Amino acid sequence: MASKQIINLEEYKIKPGKKNKLKSFATTTKNKPLDKKTGEELLQKGILEMSILQDKLYANNEYSVLIVLQAMDAAGKDGTIKHLMSGLNPTGVKVSSFKSPSSAELDHDYFWRHYKELPARGEIGIFNRSHYENVLVTKVHPEYILKENIPGINSVKDIKKKFWDNRYEQIRRFEKNLHDNGTIILKFFLHVSKDEQKRRFLDRIDDPKKNWKFSIADMKERVYWDQYQKAYEEMFNNTSTHYAPWFVIPADDKWYMRIIVEMAIYQQFHKLDIAYPRVSKEVKLELQKAKEALLNEK
Repeated sequence: MASKQIINLEEYKIKPGKKNKLKSFATTTKNKPLDKKTGEELLQKGILEMSILQDKLYANNEYSVLIVLQAMDAAGKDGTIKHLMSGLNPTGVKVSSFKSPSSAELDHDYFWRHYKELPARGEIGIFNRSHYENVLVTKVHPEYILKENIPGINSVKDIKKKFWDNRYEQIRRFEKNLHDNGTIILKFFLHVSKDEQKRRFLDRIDDPKKNWKFSIADMKERVYWDQYQKAYEEMFNNTSTHYAPWFVIPADDKWYMRIIVEMAIYQQFHKLDIAYPRVSKEVKLELQKAKEALLNEK
């Protein structure tokens, strides 16, 4: 992608081991290095290039790729998945959306339902929300933790700083194990402003075609905006690692957000330096024999 020469991804990456402030990451980019028309052309070109890289990933069958999308409501997770993955082979892409856990899921550890949806070798997996809900929603609403029936956690008073520190450590171990076994992890927070979320909520209410997108539950969670921002900041600082980095993407401008996300995924694919498998001399000989037999058919 040509855009990789004019957009610096490091601006959006959460640096591991540092105390990053979420408010230092903008929700929009004022001086964009390209206009919308050029950006959309690059996006379509990038989608075609991604399809080639996906084919190599599948043929190589050594790595898998996990893309995690987290955001406040109306930030554009569904649209990002739709646009960025439109050129990929659907048989090699697995999209998983996670709602409130069921009773069966609550009877297992909180990784269980996510582990089942992980991509196999050669596949791309996309998590629309993820295991990170367990340090986001549950941190804003710690009473939800009580439904997990964790030994020693009998009331909200039992959920202290050590509990969250342990949970962050569990997530780091989980992702390190995936990485060590060939899963490339890329995590994106689509960073939308409170004002832009309000505008999009009003748009969903006013447009009959978008009414289905609006939920009263979204409005209830909007009241906890500041608490969620703090929970995200603490999550980033505790779980962004060199093997599973977090990117905070400005999401007020959807078209620009999609370009940055696609570029990050594209660059990661290139770092893998994967290629189509090379067959042995013996196999090449067999292929030549098969070709000659086909050409000599009457």
